[in-house]
Amino acid sequence: MIGAIAALTTACCWAVAARLYRQLGASFSPLALNFWKGLISLTILLPLSPAILDASSLSSAQLLLLLLSGAIGIGLGDTCFFLALNRIGDRLSLLVAETLAPLLTAIFAIIWLVELLSWQQWLGIGCILLAVDMVLRLQRRQQPQQLWSGYSFAALAALCQAIGAVISRDVFLHSTIDVASASSWRLLGGMAIIVPMLLLSRQRLLPRPHSKLRPWLILLAATLIGTTAAIYLQMLAFSYSKAAVVQTLLTTSVILSLLLAKLLGDKIPKGSLLWTLTALLGVGLLLG
Repeated sequence: MIGAIAALTTACCWAVAARLYRQLGASFSPLALNFWKGLISLTILLPLSPAILDASSLSSAQLLLLLLSGAIGIGLGDTCFFLALNRIGDRLSLLVAETLAPLLTAIFAIIWLVELLSWQQWLGIGCILLAVDMVLRLQRRQQPQQLWSGYSFAALAALCQAIGAVISRDVFLHSTIDVASASSWRLLGGMAIIVPMLLLSRQRLLPRPHSKLRPWLILLAATLIGTTAAIYLQMLAFSYSKAAVVQTLLTTSVILSLLLAKLLGDKIPKGSLLWTLTALLGVGLLLG
């Protein structure tokens, strides 16, 4: 139950943060955004991470796996997600990424971890993915002119999410590392990819225009919610629950994103309520 609660809370963080990050697309490049959120989160998490100074709870192979998980899931995955945000917005980016990620995670977990699911869990995954897919179809009807490149970047983000999720779960199954330290190692792995990409692409780090304070405040709020808190909760979820179950519960960020849009006065597609209830049924089956 701890893993499920942590995953659902992570989904809530992602829904809120995605909307905030969407506002930063005109100020920061995707790589710069990824760099700053990683740096801020590391500044907060490193003092809380005992295994960073004493890595005896990890073998060399496990440490490399955590770094690889961060490089793929955070360095590449989050950059692709931000590129998708700039092209198709927060709701559609979440919809595409969170539709594909659970299926890919389930497949990789079966192959890599031999982590099998019960028929009830598969049924729950099916209900949630059906709900997300139907909402995606409703969104497409309303926004037919969106760029397909945005969908491609969201799909790549899902692939990176799945790989990072299975690797993280593998490390927790075979080590005694604490959640804060695992989160920090993942962030360090992500930064190891982001920094060279920034240098090679020569993208600017400061927002446009750099004199305004508002982008930095939004960035700080989005990072604290969507990266610092979310990565800690996500790793906590992986330490308690199967990778596919956690990744599926994370897709409820799609439904939460719709609810948030409704609260903020945005128009949402007709029929969303029905598919929200279907998603909730799927969550119940996964937790039952």
